[in-house]
Amino acid sequence: MNLRSVERSKSRFAAYVEGLVSVIGHADRASPLRDYCLGLIMPCERKSVEPMAAITAPDRTAAQHQSLLHFVGQSPWSNEKVLAKVGEMVVPAIERHGPIEAWIIDDTGFPKKGQHSVGVARQYCGQLGKRENCQVAVSLSLANHHASLPVGWRLYLPKEWAADHERRRKAGVPDEIGFKTKPEIALEQIEAALKAGLSRGVVLMDAGYGCNTDLRTGISALALTYVAGILPHTTVWTPGTGPLPPKKWSGRGQRPKRLRRDDKHKPISAEELALNLPKRSWRRIEWREGTAEHLSSRFARVRVRVAHRDYALSEIRPEEWLLIEWPEGEEKPAKYWLSTLPKNITFRKLVDLTKLRWRIERDYQELKQEVGLGHFEGRGWRGFHHHATLCIAAYGFLVSERERIPPSGPCYTTRFEKLAVPEDNRSGGSTAEDRTPRPQLDSHDAQKIDHRARQHPFTMPMLRHACRQRLAP
Repeated sequence: MNLRSVERSKSRFAAYVEGLVSVIGHADRASPLRDYCLGLIMPCERKSVEPMAAITAPDRTAAQHQSLLHFVGQSPWSNEKVLAKVGEMVVPAIERHGPIEAWIIDDTGFPKKGQHSVGVARQYCGQLGKRENCQVAVSLSLANHHASLPVGWRLYLPKEWAADHERRRKAGVPDEIGFKTKPEIALEQIEAALKAGLSRGVVLMDAGYGCNTDLRTGISALALTYVAGILPHTTVWTPGTGPLPPKKWSGRGQRPKRLRRDDKHKPISAEELALNLPKRSWRRIEWREGTAEHLSSRFARVRVRVAHRDYALSEIRPEEWLLIEWPEGEEKPAKYWLSTLPKNITFRKLVDLTKLRWRIERDYQELKQEVGLGHFEGRGWRGFHHHATLCIAAYGFLVSERERIPPSGPCYTTRFEKLAVPEDNRSGGSTAEDRTPRPQLDSHDAQKIDHRARQHPFTMPMLRHACRQRLAP
């Protein structure tokens, strides 16, 4: 490996950490901050405090363990300030490949046993695809087609936790944190991003958030556009129709203000609308390149008005897009979205922006698999958020390094010949792969990696591997 490139990577990492130190407070937090971020990047099966201490300080593991444990679990630094600084340093690198196109809101679950970890409850866990004992956190990510970065992160506190003063006290939940629904948390994150002056994008959300009328209304009130997943039974007014106007005033009492509907004049479900569309309404559209071929499906779009409880309103809702996906061979449409993107947006662009939501799935996958987002073993509110913030910081550095470390080339043809951790200090985190040197790639393998890189330039495991080599103690 080129020694100059190694030194440059180490220098950039040092500068990156210094940027975080500038907002983290006391100077004595600089060393554990650097070591924690480095531990999240370095090879370690479990990114909890003990194995990271063994990797970052093999000669004084016990002292390092206590230092990192205090730093992540007790030290009172601001998650918001650190995330803002990460965005300040990383977003420009993303924007060099194009403007921010989307703000993606979503949540992710962390399966947990027991009842004492903050926020844990029996609730839907996306990672498991069912209701299970878990923690759930809501996030906001900025994205374009090049990369994405979380800029907001907060644990969802179920009602039973919000009302349990004893559990709150033991977990260190701040007094000002009360119960909020996930859509309410998401809207707060969007408002905070606007206040911070972050580059705007269309808000993307799945049906878990998109079905919330108050959230969609709140986003529109902030002068942002959205693409929101909805369920098939969502009711809409078809083109050229709408609710009846208020009743005529009889001359007595208050003037009627509410819109009306009756048995002969009522909205229909999005699914019914889709099933009745003529064949010419459907188009096959490609949106991005997959592992083997371009991803494509059949879509239709219609201008509609949302009908949800509009009989309680005095003014008709504006028109917006209803986008429908009906893959060939399926018995009925698979997905539905509402969107306030402009009326003159092209069909392909509408689909392309809608499908950009895949970035949040990649975020969660890489944050969990590559930098240990789900590996925190503490139970407290502060530690949960500190660990997530540092995972996002480590992830942000990898994103910013993407331009400087190509996805193929000499930096990928070797692996650590030896870990910096002695054999007797590897505690619960190292695997056989970590202990065994990997042979150099032959030319055929290098060509395959180069081909994959051209298809998917952001291969985070490969990028992290290169950073490991360059940042190894």
